[in-house]
Amino acid sequence: MLTLIVRWVLMAIAVGATALFMPGMEIHQGLVGLLVVSAVLGLVNAIIRPIVMFLTCPLVILTLGLFAIVVNALMLWLTAWLLPNWLTIDGFWTTLAASMIISILSWFLNGLVYEKG
Repeated sequence: MLTLIVRWVLMAIAVGATALFMPGMEIHQGLVGLLVVSAVLGLVNAIIRPIVMFLTCPLVILTLGLFAIVVNALMLWLTAWLLPNWLTIDGFWTTLAASMIISILSWFLNGLVYEKG
């Protein structure tokens, strides 16, 4: 349970930092909004993303994995669509850039907290 909470907080930090520095991405409702957005994004990534990755597997293989970046952007877009009063993102290119930044920050933060080995 503690691991889940730590991962949620790390995702919230990554989403919050991205929204802070990314023009065109805005989180409403303050800290509560940030926690809700990160929770929904985590659920979307845990439930819907594997299905989409399976369905687009030939395309991911054909593009040598680069289409996975588009899938990440679609998951962020879906989160914004599900929470229109909590998260707003302007356009596809902003969503794509924000999803890449969130992925990199989340990977980095998880690497700091969870050691391999």
